[in-house]
Amino acid sequence: MLIRVKNLSKVYKNNNDEVYALKNINLEINSGEIFGIIGLSGAGKSTLIRCLNRLEEPTEGKISIDDIEITNLNKKDLRNIRSEIGMIFQHFNLLSSKNVYENIAFPLELEGKNKKEINERVETLLKYVDLEDKKLSYPSHLSGGQKQRVAIARALANNPKLLLSDEGTSALDPKTTKSILQLLNKIRKEFGLTIVLITHQMEVIKDICDRVAIIEDGEIIELDTVGKVFANPKTKTASEFVSNLKTNIEEEIKYEKKPGSKLVKLSFLGEISKKPIVSNMIKNFDIDVNILSGNINELMTTSIGNLTIEILGKDEEINRAIQWLTKENIRLEVI
Repeated sequence: MLIRVKNLSKVYKNNNDEVYALKNINLEINSGEIFGIIGLSGAGKSTLIRCLNRLEEPTEGKISIDDIEITNLNKKDLRNIRSEIGMIFQHFNLLSSKNVYENIAFPLELEGKNKKEINERVETLLKYVDLEDKKLSYPSHLSGGQKQRVAIARALANNPKLLLSDEGTSALDPKTTKSILQLLNKIRKEFGLTIVLITHQMEVIKDICDRVAIIEDGEIIELDTVGKVFANPKTKTASEFVSNLKTNIEEEIKYEKKPGSKLVKLSFLGEISKKPIVSNMIKNFDIDVNILSGNINELMTTSIGNLTIEILGKDEEINRAIQWLTKENIRLEVI
């Protein structure tokens, strides 16, 4: 599903005051991509994703899904378009009085499917999310990861074209989060779904998303491919998200640099992350280099290398080396 959002705003009234949860949002989400929306608490990301299926009613602007403007639909037509949109939530939203089978079957029952159709579909989904042995269990007897798998199966019950995830992994531990993200990526590849997910975790964006929008105070402040945002964040908020990402690099390098040296953080995007940049720099200039820390992050479509080094030598040679790195399209920061 192709999604277009144009001039979208959402205003809440607080006594006589107007509070903007969203301000003039414009974006296009391509069919078949995994699109991430990241922001801090209160940034407006949940409001935005809930506007995409009109769980929240926009104050202004237009939302089109496959060229159908959903902001103008009546209740009947909105129900029809919602049947093609699945949604998963942070706290799963399972029916505690129903077992796993019944939770997955529930949306099919609402659509008036017969028992045979329901049984075939539920059994297929139980196998797909690897919960065949849990079909008669109740939510209270499931782990967080199992609950989210049930929620995903339920969201897929009516064969949607669009899947919305509202903080779908933030209640899970890191290992379980990885398994849920792998499942979502498998769903995208095998069913061709468009997936929109919101999160406050840059690790989630790194692992699964093609593109990302960063939202702050109800406005999109940065939107690009994940690789470009990682390699060259243009806003302070984006830089903080990238720098706070848990990697193999120590959060702060406690190192007392030597006189006549400079500490430099390097970032490499794509194939250049696998080239012997440091080795070539040492050969080209009269300098020495201490490698303090580094790693390579594998994104969905590319790689990002991070390296913190100490360059030793005469100021003139160090500056020439830094200029050379810049010409090699390596993002750097002198600490």
